[in-house]
Amino acid sequence: MSKNDPDKTKTPKDTHYAKLRRAHRDQKRENGNLSAAKPQQGRKNDWTPPKLAEDTVHIYGLHSVKAAIENPQRVIRKLLVTRNALPKLDLSHIERLPFAIEMRSPQEIDMIVGPDAIHQGALLECKPLPVRKLDSLKDRPLLLVLDQVTDPHNVGAILRSAVAFDAGAVVTTERHSPTESGVMGKSASGALEMIPYIQITNLGDALEDLKRLGFQIIGLDSEGPAPLEQTFSGSKIALVLGAEGKGLRQKTRTICNDLARLDMPGAIKSLNVSNAAAISLYAARQYLSR
Repeated sequence: MSKNDPDKTKTPKDTHYAKLRRAHRDQKRENGNLSAAKPQQGRKNDWTPPKLAEDTVHIYGLHSVKAAIENPQRVIRKLLVTRNALPKLDLSHIERLPFAIEMRSPQEIDMIVGPDAIHQGALLECKPLPVRKLDSLKDRPLLLVLDQVTDPHNVGAILRSAVAFDAGAVVTTERHSPTESGVMGKSASGALEMIPYIQITNLGDALEDLKRLGFQIIGLDSEGPAPLEQTFSGSKIALVLGAEGKGLRQKTRTICNDLARLDMPGAIKSLNVSNAAAISLYAARQYLSR
């Protein structure tokens, strides 16, 4: 036996501290404070997302997972969770939950959602939420409509604002818009489970339907003829926002009842679409609460 063999010179104390260091490192990785482990030298970082069945979505992150579990409309197949994350979900009567729970390491979850995803040690495999129809929104006074906003991070942030200001739904198109996903769910921080996210085939037809349901359709446009707060009328409002850079499409603009702008006195005259959505929702809610 060699005196320099490191495996033979380790003491129980060394092993104990090594386990503590690994646990601390895994905890930081779950919380997004440490990037995923780098691939070994000579290997390519060629992670590709796993293929999911057509009726399957992944939801990850503590807030998003907990909200999905508490949503009676969400059908869950299984929960993959680390030992550190499970107590943080604060699940009561675990043995009675109608889905399987599998204990995994942070690295195993990384392999499913990707090395850059901040999953916090919790991942759900579940079905998409049930499809909702526009007719179901006729009694809701405030809606938000998105015209080809493609970034799931922005849409997730918009969902969060829509829930905060008690909007009835976020309506968008099936094409050029993100579907339910872990990225959007994580950005929404649970809001995906709290508000209908309705994807329609033809935005123009949907806006005409909302008109027939009594909504005033207001398109947000930097060149709008009047400030948003001077444009509201009636008792039901549908705000329409376009993609950053492109804005509203011409056909969308012509269908809107009114175009309005957000006046900004500062040096910057444009906002991220999620910020513009939050300000517009606040202004609409102030008007409707009068």
